[in-house]
Amino acid sequence: MSTETLVTFIAYFLLMLGIGFYFYFKSSNIEDYLLGGRAMGSWVTAFSAQASDMSGWLLMGLPGTVYLGGIGKSWIAIGLFIGTILNWKLISARLRIYTQQTNAITLPCFFETRFRDPTGLLRVVSAIIILIFFSIYASSGLKAAGLLFESTFHVKYHYAVIIGGLVIITYTFLGGFLAVCWTDLLQGALMVFAIVVVPILTYRTTGGSEAIRSAMASKGISTSLFAQGHGPAGVLAIISSMAWGLGYFGQPHILVRFMSIKSVDRLGRSMAIAIVWVFLSLAGAVVVGLIAVAQYEGLGKQEAEKVFIYMIIDLFNPWFGGVLLAAVFSAIMSTIDSQLLVASSALSEDFYLKAMKRTASETEVVWIGRVCVIVISLIALLMALDRRTTILETVSDAWGGFGAAFGPIILFAMFSRKTTWQSALAGMVTGTVVLVLWQQLGLDEKMYGIVPGFAASCLLILLINAFTRQKDEAVLNEFEQVIRVVKSG
Repeated sequence: MSTETLVTFIAYFLLMLGIGFYFYFKSSNIEDYLLGGRAMGSWVTAFSAQASDMSGWLLMGLPGTVYLGGIGKSWIAIGLFIGTILNWKLISARLRIYTQQTNAITLPCFFETRFRDPTGLLRVVSAIIILIFFSIYASSGLKAAGLLFESTFHVKYHYAVIIGGLVIITYTFLGGFLAVCWTDLLQGALMVFAIVVVPILTYRTTGGSEAIRSAMASKGISTSLFAQGHGPAGVLAIISSMAWGLGYFGQPHILVRFMSIKSVDRLGRSMAIAIVWVFLSLAGAVVVGLIAVAQYEGLGKQEAEKVFIYMIIDLFNPWFGGVLLAAVFSAIMSTIDSQLLVASSALSEDFYLKAMKRTASETEVVWIGRVCVIVISLIALLMALDRRTTILETVSDAWGGFGAAFGPIILFAMFSRKTTWQSALAGMVTGTVVLVLWQQLGLDEKMYGIVPGFAASCLLILLINAFTRQKDEAVLNEFEQVIRVVKSG
């Protein structure tokens, strides 16, 4: 264990906890705790949205996949980049306006009020989906934390998972959304710095592009984007990889960033910052995976996800390496904290306040939210102790789940005036069920489950809309008002 690296990590942990303690005194009501009072600036919104998106899988899972599969795996990054642009362009402004118009501070509450669901089923079902898939998603981040500490400090995997989880839980518990967003700003800057600097400084030490191509040829790894071939199977493989981009429309921890910005006018600058950040980050992760092919021999599926960590340990002095390794932990923390907060909001706001105790004070709901952070964290931690699956495999399950369940509903909520609560609920349940069945049947190897889940949800909503249209004048007038505001802005 390097003393310098350990000192760097401890300093970083203390800084994160300090931010949590600072914002503990700033989160006086439930809107502050869950949405930052809708007062986030352009830079904080952009960095927080993308840092919470690109978790440990960006610096570990994606490079490992490229290391094993070659350039053909870059279609995942291409799909994610396109999905990022479309999410900001199509959803951000409308969702910000709509959630303020409906006075909704969580996604389940928005679904209920947007479609005027009198039964509460939209809110309850979407909250359950959030709890299930965020437990899976958060466990992937804790897996990444375990691998990081195991590789860096030779701490046993199970202990490493617990240590990382305690730090994240503490500052999320204390500071809520404000702490999460401001730590995301710092973490996002550190992440993009690391993912750009490491491949630049290591490229020449490997012998450049010739050495990389030679290593890929000797290992039988394709150097073509069309490694799966040009026939139907190749096209399906590309669609399956690019389909990761569909997931953006349904990710609650990203969508809530759009809801939190101070004004719609600031979204244009946020979008530009976010797109540049994502391009640099995804490109850097792919290049890291390619460089690793020339540097490391015979790594298996589990070890391949550590190539970025190995590069830092092998090539940089302990002080600078400690900063770069802190960036890896930043990637992990920036996503888990957001997931814990959104999941706790599903329990505190959507279950406790709406269904159990409508007379609860805001202070009481904030504390229920804090307790929920601990409960959900413990569930995710227990799941993370099982290390048989890779980070990217775990993320793909949760990412696809949210994309299939919520993605179509968000799009129809933003762009369809005639969608009813019945069709929205049917689409949400159908997308989720189709995705889960697809995964259980092992069909993910042929096509990513988000594709059939997303398609089935959209088709069912369109079918139901053809027979039962929205007739509530309040819903129709609200939709027209939001469209007018969007066009005038």
